[in-house]
Amino acid sequence: MSYCVRENLPLLERIGCLKEERKAVILAHNYQLPEVQDIADFVGDSLDLSIKAAETDAEIIVFCGVHFMAETAAILSPDKKVLLAAEHAGCPMANMISGHQMKEFKAEHPEATAMCYVNTSASVKAECDWCCTSANALQIAEHVENDEILFVPDKYLGSYIASKSNKHFTIWNGYCPTHVRIRPEDIVQRKKEHPKAAVIVHPECVSEVVALADEVLSTGGMVKFARESDYKEIIIGTEVGLIHRLEQENPKKHFYAATELAICPNMKLTNLEKILWSLEDLQYEIHVPEDIARRAKKAIDRMISVRT
Repeated sequence: MSYCVRENLPLLERIGCLKEERKAVILAHNYQLPEVQDIADFVGDSLDLSIKAAETDAEIIVFCGVHFMAETAAILSPDKKVLLAAEHAGCPMANMISGHQMKEFKAEHPEATAMCYVNTSASVKAECDWCCTSANALQIAEHVENDEILFVPDKYLGSYIASKSNKHFTIWNGYCPTHVRIRPEDIVQRKKEHPKAAVIVHPECVSEVVALADEVLSTGGMVKFARESDYKEIIIGTEVGLIHRLEQENPKKHFYAATELAICPNMKLTNLEKILWSLEDLQYEIHVPEDIARRAKKAIDRMISVRT
């Protein structure tokens, strides 16, 4: 039996002990619970976390996020064991399209280039030419030589990128249930309460909310904006979990959620106990079939090759 398990150590010490014993790295998405973010080795958006983990000499990755994120980590780190701390943490938007549906979508538009948001399953990525994040979607779209683009699964991100591009987008009818809870009236109310605050929102928000924003940014973009801007007050239009990180990194600034309803239940399924159990029992391991991983990696690698 492991020393870390055998000894009656406090919870946080047991996690630290097992992490060292297992040669593991803990990744936490920006939307995770504060206590999960606080014990992670890296906190960030899904792609950056997977890239950072691949660059470490860790043998085990414990991903505190949702299923598609752990899949991406497994694709980029085939020599590491990737564990999803919360077994049932899925992404409703990613589940709005399957690999089979993506194949049919392409067949309906054979002349178009298929581009998928990173918030998709590995089976969908395997059917696509390019992958993108909310931060680089426009850059990737402009880099693609084809003027016809299929975009999946988020219709709001797709519409936002299409509005900035001269290319023709055919967009899948998917969306993030958390971001659509942010309403334009929420932004208007917060601005009344905090008239000096900047409004920054995620492009997964509905177009009426995007239109009210000072900046439309990915979570990574929001972190950078909070750090570098002169604003002392900022209204945040994304999942509320990001605010913990923003407050930790910018203690002299004030952050306000556009709405407290912008909570992703799946992102809150991970807690310290599940991280401990994941390290103790090496559960729940993420396996991506070799053929799917190989084809999905092509789309991911293409994106990384032009990533700023």
